[in-house]
Amino acid sequence: MMRISDLQTKDIVSMVSGRRLGHVSDVDINVATGFVESLVVGGAPKMLGWLQKEGEWVIPWSDIVKIGNDVILVQVPDEAGFTSG
Repeated sequence: MMRISDLQTKDIVSMVSGRRLGHVSDVDINVATGFVESLVVGGAPKMLGWLQKEGEWVIPWSDIVKIGNDVILVQVPDEAGFTSG
């Protein structure tokens, strides 16, 4: 079993480029099934936005290849919008 706080300490790394994409800032959970739907990466709050975050990316659970001790490997088809965090 793993806690959300355990996920937040791991680097997210792209299998495509080897680039570090950031850290988990949030987790989307389907309350009907209890399964994790996706991981939310990064996201600094915008100056004038209450709920929106700039640079926030959602990685579907199906794109997660492996969760290791220190990293989460993901297969992200288009990581052009990701910035190193």
